[in-house]
Amino acid sequence: MRELVTSIAMPLLKHATRNYVAGETLEDAAQLATRAARRNLSCTLCYWNDGTEEPEVVASEYAAILNLLRERGIDGALAAKLPALKECEEQVDRTVSLARKLGVPVIFDAHAPAQSDDTFRFLELHGSKGLGLAIPGRWRRSVKDADRAVELGVRVRVVKGEWADPHEPGMDLREGYLRIIERLAGRAAFVGVATHDAPLAAKAMRILAEAGTPFEQEFVFPLPIDAALREGARFGAGARLYIPYGEAWLPYSLSRAFRKPKTFYWFARDLLGGRKFVLPPTHPGAPSVLS
Repeated sequence: MRELVTSIAMPLLKHATRNYVAGETLEDAAQLATRAARRNLSCTLCYWNDGTEEPEVVASEYAAILNLLRERGIDGALAAKLPALKECEEQVDRTVSLARKLGVPVIFDAHAPAQSDDTFRFLELHGSKGLGLAIPGRWRRSVKDADRAVELGVRVRVVKGEWADPHEPGMDLREGYLRIIERLAGRAAFVGVATHDAPLAAKAMRILAEAGTPFEQEFVFPLPIDAALREGARFGAGARLYIPYGEAWLPYSLSRAFRKPKTFYWFARDLLGGRKFVLPPTHPGAPSVLS
């Protein structure tokens, strides 16, 4: 029965979620990044693989991103997914080495809580130069992870997080987010305030500004950014747009949808209405320190 539902649902879900990525190709993402740059927004590019590709294929796509950013002079970073590389040391080394050669930062995305140990293993192996990671506010372990990030001297992108903590699934997302911000304030090398929640962003940036910690905002395409961006302008904060391309419907999401049927409702809504992303007017914030 599950296989039947999957065969019927997958084409519809792929169609419904087409607006969650800039397009299928790197060129699609690059065009959006170029338009964003005209509004003083830097970018983070991320390839969403289909879950079946070998690590060397994903690493080759990461290399294409790095080379494109350098060749076109785009102020950008690479968001890398260790599960997509299957934690293959050879391909992680390949990605990090090229990024450092080209001077492009690499930020490792967050996944399930247990997978964070793999991220720190690679960060400890490669050192802090040009590297960072995302830390979700909704995990119990994230306070200690923030401390480890400070010790390593890597950049941190603070997110609410998509995966719940298995030990504390009901954790308040905003409280957890600010807890990590407070832990990093005055200690971290650099913090990305990644949230579209304008009041939360304002609180987080105030904490960091008062502690003298460098920071910027980060927004995920295609969610609206205007309200939070206005808060950032009060602090002179730079901002970047996280631009995914490739597969709009990641394979692991389908298994999660079976556990949370309401997900199918959300995507049915997107199937009928879709999303329309609009870039804001020129952002008056400060230039990104990741450039």
